[in-house]
Amino acid sequence: MSHPNLHIAVIGSGGAAMACALKAVERGARVTLIERATIGGTCVNIGCVPSKIFIRAAHIAHLRAASPFDDGISAAPPTINRQALLAQQQARVEELRHTKYEGILESTPAITVLHGEARFKDGHSLTVRLNDGGEREVSFDRCLIATGASAAIPPTPGLQDVPYWTSAEALASDSIPSRLIVIGSSVVALELAQAFARLGSRVTILARHLLFYREDPAIGESVTAAFRAEGIEVLTDTQASAVRHANGEFVLTLPDGELRAERLLVATGRTANTRNLNLEAAGVAVIPQGNIVIDDRMRTRAPDIYAAGDCTDQPQFVYVAAAAGTRAAINMTGGKVALDLAAMPTVVFTDPQVATVGLSEAEAHDRGIGIVSRTLSLDNVPRALANFDTRGFIKLVAEAGSLRLLGVQAVTPDAGEIIQTAVLAIHNRMTVPQLADQLFPYLTMVEGLKLCAQTFTKDVKQLSCCAG
Repeated sequence: MSHPNLHIAVIGSGGAAMACALKAVERGARVTLIERATIGGTCVNIGCVPSKIFIRAAHIAHLRAASPFDDGISAAPPTINRQALLAQQQARVEELRHTKYEGILESTPAITVLHGEARFKDGHSLTVRLNDGGEREVSFDRCLIATGASAAIPPTPGLQDVPYWTSAEALASDSIPSRLIVIGSSVVALELAQAFARLGSRVTILARHLLFYREDPAIGESVTAAFRAEGIEVLTDTQASAVRHANGEFVLTLPDGELRAERLLVATGRTANTRNLNLEAAGVAVIPQGNIVIDDRMRTRAPDIYAAGDCTDQPQFVYVAAAAGTRAAINMTGGKVALDLAAMPTVVFTDPQVATVGLSEAEAHDRGIGIVSRTLSLDNVPRALANFDTRGFIKLVAEAGSLRLLGVQAVTPDAGEIIQTAVLAIHNRMTVPQLADQLFPYLTMVEGLKLCAQTFTKDVKQLSCCAG
């Protein structure tokens, strides 16, 4: 199907925007892509890519300082040259930005790039204030809003007046603070807290509730134990009532005293970048938090305007954004496809990693689904025993009666590599016995899925090493 006369405006240049623009061109449309800042959006520039490089460097530093094999392999805390690590990190970011974003845009003549800030004039036109001066009006047949999100800042008294870090500043810092306070209890807060601790900071986490409080409680308990074992201070059910900055340090007022640090990282969620788009003029509806309301085909309340990624109420993962952008382009150009998130994996790159897919026990109960579940501690997984690292667990949630697999939660090293097997099992509506009957390679972490599945009918402690 070709649409040579269809003009699509795309606001943003991240995962959702690029996926939409390329699919739209593939289907014959012309695209004008509008970006107010750096091409590539959050993931490649200040999110996934630099954070995973930073976390990996911290992991290597940690292993050089301490590992389960230190009796036989001498260990010593390494010297950290943050400036060199930062240069390496940013060079890879720039390489990927050019390869995956800028270079592709430059070599695709059907995409015109405007550098500026877009605002809706009405349901079929935008006004773009160009970065190098002047304005441009862009009329469109269809439009995708893919403006992403920015760090949300809590209303703590004094916080607005101090030089706190968001994740962007933390990842761009050329030094490792001696003391770091992290406010937050979920993905970004915990990934960066552990990485900074492993690179030499004394880290205190302030969590308003428990760590990962929206997940299965066992996840937060397991990660909290792992962090405390590494010397990270985790203060749960704790909020600062005031923040000030004096004599080069942050001072946080807590219920039982004060907490001081050289740096303060705030990572308490993200806010959709929709405030300056003049969405009312186009008839695009948002929820009170500013996220754009869309249906399962990425359509907003305005008939020819679509939205995808972190500016919507979709889960904030770049692979969800890209999938949504692709489907939005198909729907803009005459197709009819929805985005199915029933088997959406999540991964948190702490150590041990946290990975989930499908329903937790609580979510199944909320939906009125009868379930059975089993939890396997890692001292039952041969790979973990061989690694001398049995932190964490694997949990399977199945429908009562049929034993169809509904969800998996894992806290293990390399849980992110394990979870895709669970995704495929859930997507293909496999039962726990079917999963238990598959061949899994011995001495892999993913074998833990099979072993956990076997616990529904057997005592795995009574099985031989690689029992089928």
